[in-house]
Amino acid sequence: MNEIIETILNHRSIRKYEDKPLTEEQIEIIVKSAQAASTSSYVQAYTIIGVKDKEKKKELARLAGDQTYVENNGHLLIFCADLHRHELIGEMENTEVSQSLDTTESFMIAVIDAALAAQNAALAAESMGLGICYIGGLRNNLVEVSEVLRIPKHVIPLFAMTIGYPLHTSDKKPRLPFKHIYHEEEYQPDSSILKEQLEDYNETVQQYYEERTNGKRQDTWTSQMAERFSEPRRIYMKEYVQKQGFDKK
Repeated sequence: MNEIIETILNHRSIRKYEDKPLTEEQIEIIVKSAQAASTSSYVQAYTIIGVKDKEKKKELARLAGDQTYVENNGHLLIFCADLHRHELIGEMENTEVSQSLDTTESFMIAVIDAALAAQNAALAAESMGLGICYIGGLRNNLVEVSEVLRIPKHVIPLFAMTIGYPLHTSDKKPRLPFKHIYHEEEYQPDSSILKEQLEDYNETVQQYYEERTNGKRQDTWTSQMAERFSEPRRIYMKEYVQKQGFDKK
């Protein structure tokens, strides 16, 4: 096993950091690593916004659900799906592009490009001994987030990433079984097998929580997910996405 694979398999979310900013060199390396990720048809449909300003971080932390580590970290990155530059390209090249930019396919390209870039950034940061945490809570209040970041049309802030020097090493959460994630030739057609695998995974997760909390927490993964999806969340999202010029057709 090489160092890259060890770094990948050793991933865990870090939520407490030293009060120490990243250097400009570190930031540049992380962003350039993000840019080296694969991109659909060379479209490069994303932008990364770095936030250093303490007051802006504090406001973004509030909008993300009062997550203190969004405010207190070495650096904060916001990953955005971005087709605004392609709108500008249409103007530069005197080409009508708006009908294409509005499609679900273009929306998916931008979201996937941003996600691929972010994972490269995460791996680069962790390989440098830094810790990271993805912040999906940014989508709790995207209208306000967009105002803070001065987001133009055809751009959507998808998630944030906190980066910094870890104050502690958190426990690594067990993932779903290999056979549950990896299906060969076709999707596993037998639901009873999938449910059996989930029951086995529940035992693993339950043991993880019991050991971590000295028996105070014993919930299972499926109970967490059932609660998570029992009610729709962020139902404003479709309206916001379409207002930003995405996913209209």
